[in-house]
Amino acid sequence: MASAESTPCEHQPEQTTPHPGIRIGEIAERSGVSVKTIRFYCDQGLIEPLTRSDGGFRLFAEPVIADLTMIRTLKNIGMPLSEIKKMLEVRRSGICNCDVLKTSLATKVETIDHSIAELLQMQKELKRMLQSWQDCGGTKTLQPHLDA
Repeated sequence: MASAESTPCEHQPEQTTPHPGIRIGEIAERSGVSVKTIRFYCDQGLIEPLTRSDGGFRLFAEPVIADLTMIRTLKNIGMPLSEIKKMLEVRRSGICNCDVLKTSLATKVETIDHSIAELLQMQKELKRMLQSWQDCGGTKTLQPHLDA
């Protein structure tokens, strides 16, 4: 699987020379994203095919690989697709508006910090409960020893 490194603000210029496009299977192989997921991202408006072949196959331009890498990375950190779509739109506009990305990422960091604080509080409460837990007081039954 080839990895297309890309930072969110790197604008991928449109291809100026006519290109027949890359079939979805090759894009999937090169990006490490399944064909089914690529189709889903198309349906959601995150990526767009360059054109379609005579047989109706989606054909993509090379920059979609960097887009898929960015989508996968942001999705893996829990960014919702709606936010990812906004980031891609800003990136494709050709104007590097890092404030949009920074704001989204800062919001995600705050959400994670809040979740960590809640989990630590839950852990503290569970430990307190464990320490104060009393056995139910029943008697243990001994298992008969069987000689073979």
